[in-house]
Amino acid sequence: MQRSRTAWAIGAWVGAVCSVAGCASNAPPLAQNTTAGLNCVDDSAHCIGQRKQALQTLVADPSRKWVKDPVTPHAHATGVRLFAFKTKKKEMSCDELAAGKREADSAPGALRGSTASLSPAQVSRGVILAGEVGRELQNEYNRRCKKS
Repeated sequence: MQRSRTAWAIGAWVGAVCSVAGCASNAPPLAQNTTAGLNCVDDSAHCIGQRKQALQTLVADPSRKWVKDPVTPHAHATGVRLFAFKTKKKEMSCDELAAGKREADSAPGALRGSTASLSPAQVSRGVILAGEVGRELQNEYNRRCKKS
C-alpha cells in the first residue's frame, strides 16, 4: 500500500513538472511571479497556475538569484523551488548544486515540524520530492564537482 502511494505521489509531481517544463515563458520579473506561487499550496486551478508561473520564472532566471533566497515550509510543500533545482541542475555551478542539496535535505524536517497549515498529503509529497531532488543534485555534484 505504501509503495503504491509513493509511486502515485512521485507520478503526480513528475506530471506536474513535465507539464510546466515544456512551457515557454514570457514571465514578468522574478519578484512579481514567485511569491504567490511559492505560498499557494492547495490544488485549485488558481494555485496550480501560480505555481506554474513561479516555476517558469525561476527556470528562466539566468542569474539564479533565487537559489540563495530563504525558504518557507509552504515553499517546500509547493515543490516549485525543488522542481527548479531539478530542471536546472546541469547548468548550475557547484556552489548552487550544494545549496540545492542543502535545501532538499532540510525540507523534510521543515515540512514535518511546520506549524503551517499543511495537510499530511502535502507534507508527504514534499518529503518524497525533496528526497528525489536531493539524490539527483548529489549525483550531479559528485559527477562534476567532487575533488579526487
